[in-house]
Amino acid sequence: MTTAIIFPGQGSQQIGMGQDLHDAFPAARAVFQEVDEALGEPLSRLMFEGEESELTLTRNAQPALMAVSVAIIRVLEDDGAWRLSDRAAFVAGHSLGEYTALAAAGCLALGDAARLLRLRGEAMQQAVPVGAGAMAALLGADLAQAEAIAQAAAEGEVCVIGNDNAPGQVVVSGAASAVERAVALAPEHGIKRAVILPVSAPFHSPLLAPAAETMAAAFERVSFNPVALPVVSNVTARPVHEASDVPALLVRQVTAMVRWRESVLHMASEGVDTLIEVGAGKVLTGLARRIDRGLSASAVGTVADVEALLGRSA
Repeated sequence: MTTAIIFPGQGSQQIGMGQDLHDAFPAARAVFQEVDEALGEPLSRLMFEGEESELTLTRNAQPALMAVSVAIIRVLEDDGAWRLSDRAAFVAGHSLGEYTALAAAGCLALGDAARLLRLRGEAMQQAVPVGAGAMAALLGADLAQAEAIAQAAAEGEVCVIGNDNAPGQVVVSGAASAVERAVALAPEHGIKRAVILPVSAPFHSPLLAPAAETMAAAFERVSFNPVALPVVSNVTARPVHEASDVPALLVRQVTAMVRWRESVLHMASEGVDTLIEVGAGKVLTGLARRIDRGLSASAVGTVADVEALLGRSA
């Protein structure tokens, strides 16, 4: 068995996530406390008992999801018999999940990851006025169909592929009017269902260039440690082996397509047969089965899941 550990992106958040881990494991409590201290506010309280509308804000959801995933990794490693570097051939994360992967692999300090994701969320939201951008899922579309739709819908505005998630799930991103045209054009291209997504900005499109500039400046103030194990980049769908390559790829990631389907296929081509999604939700587990039916995929997000992975009774 050759395993890759994968980390979820925005949309997997929900109130209460991580609380059972916090209550059960000192290692998890330490992670949530460190993230709270790094941000100078009790994000964990919002995660455990706050309002859904507040947690869903990009500035909160991104560091919160990272915290849950890293907490689980720390709990697993605290067991002594489980080490990420021994168990995983690769780590990868969807969008913000790439920061989680870097933190889990030791390339990025936890506090730095929290602060960067808070800044990333704020910069993404500020880059485009609310309502000016949009994203839509083209369900049943392959990449070529989605690219044809995006090109036809642009009409001089930005309309690009934001996420190539899996066969039959491609997301377009850009100016709201252009994305609406893409939805309207979808049936003409054989796509039976196209859905505007409830997001606050046109993520992974050129419209977020101001956010990319903000992140580039921030990375100049952050130290990246040697990469302990290969981290698959969203931008290239290939592993990053050198810490010096990480900042530039993360800057490009803000405006570039998330090549998740290709990332999973690359890991499979390198012998990975098992994916373990660590964190809130099971979105990536579901996508894995659509990308390659030969992959075994499971999710670890609760105390019971952790105990099962460690071979203990909860």
